[in-house]
Amino acid sequence: MIGLIPLVADDYLLAGIYAAIILAAFAIRRERYDITVCAFGLVIMILSELLFVSTGVETFVRNSLWGVMPVWLPLLWGYGFVAIKRSVRILES
Repeated sequence: MIGLIPLVADDYLLAGIYAAIILAAFAIRRERYDITVCAFGLVIMILSELLFVSTGVETFVRNSLWGVMPVWLPLLWGYGFVAIKRSVRILES
């Protein structure tokens, strides 16, 4: 998903592509709590990124979400949380 960032200039189109990828991934294989973890990651990272930008720790050139960050970034983080959860489950087995 990260590889699409330089290829798709429109933030809203990229957010739509990310949403489609996430929905397709969940349709193909969904484990218990994947949607909850994705939603948690999305919300927590919106709040974290808002904090980072407001304190000057981070800046974004693309700021389509409330003038702060790219609108697709929380979707990327949300699915990233799912990938981390799945990775931990694999390492535990």
